[in-house]
Amino acid sequence: MTDGSGQGTGGPPEDLTPAEAGMWQAFRDGSTYDLTCGDAAVDDPHGDYLWGPGRSVRARIVSWLLLDGPPALAGRVSALKLSGVRITGTLEVAGGTVTPYVELRGCRFDDEVRMPEAHFTTLRLVDCAVPRLEAARVHTEGDLHLPRCRFREGVRLTDAQIGTDLLLNQAVAHRDRSGRSLAGDGMSVGQDLQAEMLESYGELSLRGATVGVSLSLRGARLVNPYARRALNAPQLTVGRTLYMTPAGVGSPLLSGTTPARGTRVRPFECRGGVRLDDGRFGDAVDLERARFVLGDDQEVSLRRVQTPELRFLGDRPPRGRVVLSGARIVNLVDHAGSWPEPGNLQMGGFAYENLVPRGPFPLTRRLDWVAAATAEYHPEPYERLAAVLRAAGEDEDAREVLLAKQRRRRETLPLAAKLWGYAQDWAVAYGYRPGRAAVWMAVLWAAGTLAFRHAGHHPTDPDTHPAWSPALFTLDLLLPVVDLGMAGQWRLRGAWPWLVAALILLGWVLATAVAAGATRLLRRG
Repeated sequence: MTDGSGQGTGGPPEDLTPAEAGMWQAFRDGSTYDLTCGDAAVDDPHGDYLWGPGRSVRARIVSWLLLDGPPALAGRVSALKLSGVRITGTLEVAGGTVTPYVELRGCRFDDEVRMPEAHFTTLRLVDCAVPRLEAARVHTEGDLHLPRCRFREGVRLTDAQIGTDLLLNQAVAHRDRSGRSLAGDGMSVGQDLQAEMLESYGELSLRGATVGVSLSLRGARLVNPYARRALNAPQLTVGRTLYMTPAGVGSPLLSGTTPARGTRVRPFECRGGVRLDDGRFGDAVDLERARFVLGDDQEVSLRRVQTPELRFLGDRPPRGRVVLSGARIVNLVDHAGSWPEPGNLQMGGFAYENLVPRGPFPLTRRLDWVAAATAEYHPEPYERLAAVLRAAGEDEDAREVLLAKQRRRRETLPLAAKLWGYAQDWAVAYGYRPGRAAVWMAVLWAAGTLAFRHAGHHPTDPDTHPAWSPALFTLDLLLPVVDLGMAGQWRLRGAWPWLVAALILLGWVLATAVAAGATRLLRRG
């Protein structure tokens, strides 16, 4: 700029184009500089219509206004408000302090916008076409709004500090040279991060990011066919809730509300892996009606996540894995149709305190859920489920879970131990159905009593012997630790000694199984 620019008095520089001169004056009185023509097709910043010199301003003039603009007119507040303007060249405000309010709507940038380490009060780019936004370590005292913007080569907000809200609603971001559509590693957002109906074509990276209130990906579509993950956000911290749920389409619904019945909705959809390992969420992780389209080597990873509530209510992934290893949840809200097929669920060390099923989720399906997570036998998922059911007062269901654990364990044992396991299961269901032993004892007692009525019997001592009683004789055989004085006083001939031996053996099996079951019950108590 020349020395005669007139900046000291607020006058415009001498080499400004008519469009730039108009922008200069609008900046001084804080008004919106609108160059739209009223034709929606022509005014579309993402369309094919060319915007000529009459709608173009140089990026260096915009930078001058932002960093060292003229004083406001008397009684006004200076601000840069543009609508339907084309900015030529690279907009560069790196490291600068931008005091005026900035709002650009429906504008088109020819080259990237560079503002790393810049300081803003509030910055709003709404429905703008931006080749790339480079804003690492940018700092805003208020909002950073980027709704409906389109970024051909991605957005970089690494280590950015956003004072209040970050808005990316309906934005479209394509991958940069590193494969990331939005790089927000280490970013801090004071209040909400809203990315509802965002379209991301590349990796959305939020590693170590912090969001003060809620992170909303309602209706977002994350697609990354180029790498393993579409969302990479380990060690993400969200003060309240992470939403991966549907959003209302074509409805002026407020963010955070559930779409009303009859409203056309767009679900959250992720085509690629998700990594939320070691995340911390103050209220919930909400996956209601979420769709995950995974490859065989991809996964929805929630390793070591901590949150009061996990709402796992999405569609069952046809491929890929769901990993909950080490996660700690208070309330697990789920339904039977959301979990993947056997072999695609991992829950080692997964701790939850309450089950809140949506819709029918019978115990048989819940046992299938545990079995699906344990390709090889492991007692922990069964014991966790039994403990949760017992705490909820479902003692009978808890016993069924522990019985299923013993039966699953039996398949891993050598032949002899496996046969003994079958005997315990047959007799008293490993002690979890102790009444079964009494039933078997009564059946054997009755059968033996009837059989021994026809047995030839001779006393071992003809002088002193009790009266023959088939019932007492049978009971004496079946009770191995109790001597009723009958079995030793009589001898049977023919094939009857084989029946005596069989009843003694069955008595020992029943007694041992009952003792093993009682020991297990006492340990569990």
